[in-house]
Amino acid sequence: MIEILSNGALNLVQDLGRSAHLGLGVSGAGAMDGPALSIANWMVGNDASAAGIEISIFPFKLKFHEAACFACTGAVATLELRERKHPSWWAAQAMAGDVLMIAPPSQGARVYLAIAGGIDVPPVLGSRSTDLKSGFGGLEGRGLRKADRLALGAAGGRGNAPSFGIAPPSRLHFVDEMTAGTVRIRVLASAEYEHFSEDARSAFQRTEYRLTPDCNRQGYRLDGEALKTRHPLELLSHGIVPGTVQVPPSGMPIVQMAEANTCGGYPKIANVIDPDLWRLAQLRPGQRVRFELVDHEAAVAVIREQDREQDRIRQGLALMAHRP
Repeated sequence: MIEILSNGALNLVQDLGRSAHLGLGVSGAGAMDGPALSIANWMVGNDASAAGIEISIFPFKLKFHEAACFACTGAVATLELRERKHPSWWAAQAMAGDVLMIAPPSQGARVYLAIAGGIDVPPVLGSRSTDLKSGFGGLEGRGLRKADRLALGAAGGRGNAPSFGIAPPSRLHFVDEMTAGTVRIRVLASAEYEHFSEDARSAFQRTEYRLTPDCNRQGYRLDGEALKTRHPLELLSHGIVPGTVQVPPSGMPIVQMAEANTCGGYPKIANVIDPDLWRLAQLRPGQRVRFELVDHEAAVAVIREQDREQDRIRQGLALMAHRP
C-alpha cells in the first residue's frame, strides 16, 4: 500500500492504454511517454504493461506503507528518499514508513513511477489507465489527491533490489535537443497532405512551432506560421489516432496525444511517427518543435531502432536480476 501526500489533478494511474477499443470510440489513454513507463516497470521486475503513476504536477510526495522496490524514469528530476537524493532513471528500495519526494524536473514534463507488483486498481476494458476525458479507469477516473491510498500487486523478481540507475542513449540526445532550444519531430505525410498549398507544406517543415498553454493529454495546440489548404475542404468526420496532426480553420496545427479523439473532420497534414510521440509528450508549453517529413522506409527504421534499444535495456535488466 502507498499513500499519496500531495494533490495533483494530472498525476494519474496509467499503463500502456486500451487501444484495442478505438473502433468503439474509446480513447486509448495510457502513458504519454510509454517507453519510459515500460522501462520503469522492467527496472522493478514488472511486465511493461503494469500500471504505474504518471506525474505532471510537482513536487510529488508519497508514503510507502510497506517495503517495495520503485523506479522513476521520464523527465530529468531529483528524487529524495530518507534524506538522500537520487537522479531520475533510478531504482531503489523503500522501507515501510519511507516518504518519496520528486522535485520539479529540470528538463522534461512527466516523470513515471513504477513500483514492484504494479498499482492494483480495477481494470476497465482491459486496462488500468485513467481516461480523464471519459472519467473512468485508474482511481475513480480522476487525478490523485492527498490521502489517496493505492494497493500494490504481488512483487515480481526485483522486489528487494539494490539501488541502480540507467541512461538510455536516446534520452541523452533528446535532452541535448531541448537544451539547444528546438526538438525535431519526425512525421509521415497524412491523407490530406497534398491538399495543402506548396507554401504551407514548406512552412510546416521550416517553421519552429511553439507549444501553447493549451496542451493536454488530449492534444497539443501549436503556434507558428499558419497552414492553408489549396481550396476550402469540407470533410466528414474520420478516424484519427495519437500523433495525427490536424489543421483547423485557424491554420495552427493540433497534434493529437494519448487521449486523442477517435474521429475528427479537420484536414490532416501529417502523423507523428510513434517513436517521436514520447519526445513531444515530454515538452512543456513555450518549448519549440520543428517537423521533419520522412518516408515510410525511414519511419520503419526509426521504429526498429527504438525497439532494439528497448530490447537491449530489457535484456540488460533481466541479466542484472539474475546475478547472485
